[in-house]
Amino acid sequence: MQMTVMKQQGGRQALHRQAVAILLACSTLSAPAMALAQTLYPAPAEPQERNIYSPTNPVNNDGREGTWATAPAIGVTPLRTRPAMPSTSSNASAEPASAALSNTSGDPTAAATDTADPASLTTGAVTSGNSTPVNDPPYAEDLNQPYPDLLDPPADDPATEEAAALPGDPTGIRLGTLLLRPSIGQSINRETIRDGDTETKRNYLGTTIRGTLTSDWARHQLSVTGETVIERNLGGGEQPKPEGQIDANLRLDLADETIANISAGYDFEREDNSDPNAIGGASAQSAVQQFNGGLTLERDAGTLRGLAGLGISREIYGDAELQDGSSLDLGDRDHTLVDGRLRLGYELSPTLIPFVEVRGGRNFYDRTQDSAGYERSSWTYGGRGGVEFDLSEKLRGELGLGYERVEYDDSRLAALDGLTVDGRTVWSPQRGTELELALRTTLQDATAAGASGWVEYNLAATLTHQLRHNLVGRLTGGATERVFPQASDETTWISGAGLTWSLSRYLDLTGAVEYEYTDRTGTDTKTLRAGLGLTLRR
Repeated sequence: MQMTVMKQQGGRQALHRQAVAILLACSTLSAPAMALAQTLYPAPAEPQERNIYSPTNPVNNDGREGTWATAPAIGVTPLRTRPAMPSTSSNASAEPASAALSNTSGDPTAAATDTADPASLTTGAVTSGNSTPVNDPPYAEDLNQPYPDLLDPPADDPATEEAAALPGDPTGIRLGTLLLRPSIGQSINRETIRDGDTETKRNYLGTTIRGTLTSDWARHQLSVTGETVIERNLGGGEQPKPEGQIDANLRLDLADETIANISAGYDFEREDNSDPNAIGGASAQSAVQQFNGGLTLERDAGTLRGLAGLGISREIYGDAELQDGSSLDLGDRDHTLVDGRLRLGYELSPTLIPFVEVRGGRNFYDRTQDSAGYERSSWTYGGRGGVEFDLSEKLRGELGLGYERVEYDDSRLAALDGLTVDGRTVWSPQRGTELELALRTTLQDATAAGASGWVEYNLAATLTHQLRHNLVGRLTGGATERVFPQASDETTWISGAGLTWSLSRYLDLTGAVEYEYTDRTGTDTKTLRAGLGLTLRR
């Protein structure tokens, strides 16, 4: 009898255990998160893929001049130029170009794909009144500057913004809802310039101070970037002046698929001796200040993508210092440019968006006539068509073809016009490897008597490969072709290579070498630069 009762109780306990097991299984299926929350080993976080173009903000939808803002270019030195027109776009990002291979990312593993914000190449032809040529380095050939993204992709693009710190991420300084990421780099460099039979050499120290400030808001976004470069020649002699820039962009996420972008920027640099508008034989070229501002509105309406932008840019030229100690007033080059653009795209598919764009602007010179008696104020008209494409993170970008024309107030100055080719493509054949190609066309104003200006075509390429988890290698190349209506054309070629070794999360060791060759009528110029430096970041 007792054995029978024990068997019956054991059977009831077995049935209870089965019922409890079934109940737990049903609970897990109905609320898996609750079940997972009870485990001792939480599920690992999904890796975050870096996509240069967000689905809601395809290439060039930030309202910039094409795929680039009017800020320093990235990738290779030939594409560095001071913007000559305002950004009719979401922002004017600020990332100077450099042959430097210093990575600003706090994560060494992101070095192969993480590129610092900004930089001045603008997709879409731009009338650049007396701006520094694109083959000029950002400041004074400091090879220890952060390696920027090719041709300045949009600043509201995740590729150019400092991502908000994840839990446990020690990089950056949290300031309420803002994240500050400063860095300071120190390098020693050598430069050799051979101009015909003349050769000059110099050794110099370069100090680069840089910072980014990014918001971490549920809606809207604020991004501010700033940089200054200080150089000191070893062995004495005249010291280069510090140069720098600061740019800010505020993105406002409005209702009904509408986005507004407000941008502002300031840039200070000295005109390069190789600029076609530079003063020959000057001991120090003009100091140039540029103020930029812009506003754009973007709206998606079904398969249509619309954009309207307005920008303003102001350039002020200081006096050039001559060999005899006197100075030359260049105030006749001061001007203000107001520019507007309209763009309409049609989404054939989420990966393919053809578009058309028209633009126009007015360039006002402060003085009615320049020192040679010419009225250089002008009207600019242009249009282009192209296509945006985004085939996942493997291939994305934009390509556009168009035409632009500049008509001067002075009837003695012939109109300047030309076909424009602009675009930017990013290809990642495998994780840790990225190839960026960029094209840009600009129309530049001249200062010589009787000359209108020239058409400038730029090509840049950057190949980045992560050799190890803390070692990144880069190869860069580029070309600049200047087409002068009244003179022989000029071509500049540039190539470079470098390594970035992340010694720790906060310290990088960088090394770079760069060769530049300018082919022009008369005297060719060959330049070789090499540098080694350290970058400390927080």
